[in-house]
Amino acid sequence: MKTLSVVIPVYNESKTIRELIKAVEEAPLPGLKKELVLIDDCSKDGTREFLQSVKDKHLVLFHDKNRGKGAALRTGFTHATGDFIIIQDADLEYDPKEYPIILAPLIDGKADIVYGSRFMGNGPRRTLSFVHHKANTFLTGLSNVLSGLRLSDMETCYKTFTKEALAQILPYLESDRFGIEPEITARIAKIRPRLRVFEVGISYYGRSHREGKKINWKDGLAAIWFIIKFNLLKR
Repeated sequence: MKTLSVVIPVYNESKTIRELIKAVEEAPLPGLKKELVLIDDCSKDGTREFLQSVKDKHLVLFHDKNRGKGAALRTGFTHATGDFIIIQDADLEYDPKEYPIILAPLIDGKADIVYGSRFMGNGPRRTLSFVHHKANTFLTGLSNVLSGLRLSDMETCYKTFTKEALAQILPYLESDRFGIEPEITARIAKIRPRLRVFEVGISYYGRSHREGKKINWKDGLAAIWFIIKFNLLKR
């Protein structure tokens, strides 16, 4: 039986982490086992202490200082052992019940990487602010122009890989913060057409900054630089 590794970067998510872990544990995966890889990025709100309590059940890794989502993902990727690997944020914006939709092209052998797009399909989506939506559209468009890919949602959390596909890009990943999103896409593009990239539509239950969303306008500006850097300036 093959295994799905669910890589979960966590930073100050005490309000959602229990529910998120339960949702991942209960997500339907006929014919697959699940491996949860949780990376605490030096949380200060009680999340770290809670994760200590689930170490016997799941693989939990701890950073000694806050390094950012990208660093947490790189740590998690290094320790994941599954045949398939999916990124799962800990904030409940993305629904683990949709794993079968995202994994289907991988399991069928038609894809090497699948992005779950918030802007495709008929699933429920919380209405984003106009600025947030336009920023996502602009960043994805810029990424497409420079990478040659044709994505509708480059910044999505749900990026899923076969073990072999992830192994091809992991040695090159270097971003520590949210730059990991455009970097992953740029790294994938550099080794096409060996990697078959698919998109599927997913639901999205976005939260506001008041509700704990961490990415902000500064990260959006930084993303422009990262798109240029990793598509044009880095090997």
